[in-house]
Amino acid sequence: MKTMLASATCAVLPLLAHGAGPAPIPIQAFVQEEQYYNPQISPDGKHLAVTVRVPVGARTVPMLSFYSLPGMQPESTVRMPLFIVPLAYHWSSNSRLVVEEGEEVGTRERPQATGEIVAMDYDGTHQIYMHGYQMLTLSKQNARYGNDWAYATVVKLPTVRNSHVQIGSYPWDREYSALYDFDSRNAIRKLVTELPSQNAGFVIRNDGKPAYARGTDKEDYQQLWHFDDVAQKWTVVTQPKGTQLFPKAFSADDKEFIGRYSENGGEEKLVRQNVATGQRTVIAEDARGSLGGLMYGSSRALPIGVFTSSGRPRMIYLDPSHPDAVLHRDLSAQFPDATVTLAGATDDGNTLLATVRSDRDPGVVYLYDRKTNKADLLLTYKAAIDPDAMAARQPISFTARDGLRIDGYLTMPVAQGDQKPPLILLPHGGPHGEFDSWYFDTDAQFLASRGYAVLQVNYRGSGGRGDKFRIAGYRQWGGKIMDDLVDGVQWAVGQGKVDATRMCAYGVSFGGYAALMLAAREPDLFKCAVGYAGIYELPLIHKEDRAKLLERVANTYKRYVGEEAAELARFSPTRQAAAIKAGVLLIHGGKDKTAPKEHAFMMKEALEKVGHPPEWYYVDYEGHGFYDTANQAEVYQRMETFFAKYLGKPR
Repeated sequence: MKTMLASATCAVLPLLAHGAGPAPIPIQAFVQEEQYYNPQISPDGKHLAVTVRVPVGARTVPMLSFYSLPGMQPESTVRMPLFIVPLAYHWSSNSRLVVEEGEEVGTRERPQATGEIVAMDYDGTHQIYMHGYQMLTLSKQNARYGNDWAYATVVKLPTVRNSHVQIGSYPWDREYSALYDFDSRNAIRKLVTELPSQNAGFVIRNDGKPAYARGTDKEDYQQLWHFDDVAQKWTVVTQPKGTQLFPKAFSADDKEFIGRYSENGGEEKLVRQNVATGQRTVIAEDARGSLGGLMYGSSRALPIGVFTSSGRPRMIYLDPSHPDAVLHRDLSAQFPDATVTLAGATDDGNTLLATVRSDRDPGVVYLYDRKTNKADLLLTYKAAIDPDAMAARQPISFTARDGLRIDGYLTMPVAQGDQKPPLILLPHGGPHGEFDSWYFDTDAQFLASRGYAVLQVNYRGSGGRGDKFRIAGYRQWGGKIMDDLVDGVQWAVGQGKVDATRMCAYGVSFGGYAALMLAAREPDLFKCAVGYAGIYELPLIHKEDRAKLLERVANTYKRYVGEEAAELARFSPTRQAAAIKAGVLLIHGGKDKTAPKEHAFMMKEALEKVGHPPEWYYVDYEGHGFYDTANQAEVYQRMETFFAKYLGKPR
């Protein structure tokens, strides 16, 4: 089969082009956030729900918008209360959508779920409040249920959509999870099951009955629960130490499931397991890392493939002969420099959404029609970005000083002069569980557009390599994690591609911590350091956790950084200010709840006390990453000036 792409594909042909070096790219092109994201097609293919960023005052605000298909004619736009955004949404019928709400906390962090769920028709009418802490004031079912002091998420839609949806409800302060069946037309709910574990991710069979749940104990260690149909009881599944199995989806007859599986703390594989016998078969694995996102085709029951997460992602088909796998392979062949993902389908499987994105392209969305065998361009995520002007991101790998393999990415500037470019080390946030991927990275592309090489290292503690690799970073924030970052810099220098005399570090959140910690640990290696929304005083973390009264969070941070006062001081950049010789720029928001402003003020004061005052950009009303467009542009403008000051403006 040869799929025909409509004429609209000319909008993404730069993905395949390799022209001359680009003209200077305005900062505004990088500041512009994704105008569209999370498109969801209705079961009958007549409507598209998508989050659209709409200019409001000094910033853009995410709103839920509906369009008719295939013509993309606007039908309605729904704006939620101030700072509340559509976190996720699901079609419960051809005309009705169930929406999970989230609260904005800053551009550098995903909105946090509020536990509120609403339902509405595609034209924005017949809105009802289904779940949340405002049930008594906003719901017609207020007297029946009362307020839900709980988080919530949609777990599963019925195989045949009938306006019902199963929702997991998780009390904020109790070791308890509940699964309900909701009617999205009237918000009437029915309890399906409950178990004594907080934030349990329920796994539902195709017959609508619960089978497994993934939860955590009070120490925040992962647990797998199994539901016994006969005894009508949940029990914890005993697994060998270092082994984890988490079912994800069931076969049509519910006799087998596909799940993620790891042994000895290693990388996650994908397995198929017989429910009755326990016989297990590995169906997908990657020797270099855990498997990434599952991809579904025209059926919502079982995935048709899974992406790898290491290096440049590739697809592993679970059944290469499946019609949707054949379609995906054909579409992918037309975009050899990008990754194609089937991102939704009508219930009859005749119409599908396909996203195309790469290291140089933030992404576009196509609407594919099986009857005509054509794909039409629907959406461009960041229209201001010209993929042909962006830099390629090269997957790298090196050996750390203790012999551990470390991976990452090197982004070299498109336009280079006769000299080797300066290097900027860009550590990711987290640190535990997060990791850098091959896809478009705004910070890396902005810096590369200014002539800098950008190094990103998935240091120990990062995600994507299994529990053993992640745990290897515990209590090593200022130790072996910093060693990995330095070893990565030395590797890049050893490749002969960058100027070893002109290097800086820049990061956000934990990345900001790393930038300042590296400046203290390696005063002769880095000319400058930028900390954006960073944490710099580790003892503050435990004080913040105690104030929140979250026992499991406190236990988690005990594993992350420990409680020993001397160790916390040694690993706090605020206590190492005297060793810093590099120029420092601190950027922070006063409403940052993830990295409270006290961290930035203490770092600033520590540097001032040793006669080395930092450059400072503080906005009192911003959070963990700035929202106002002018403030975002100012961040990049200040960084551009700052790096040029210490590294010289690259040719």
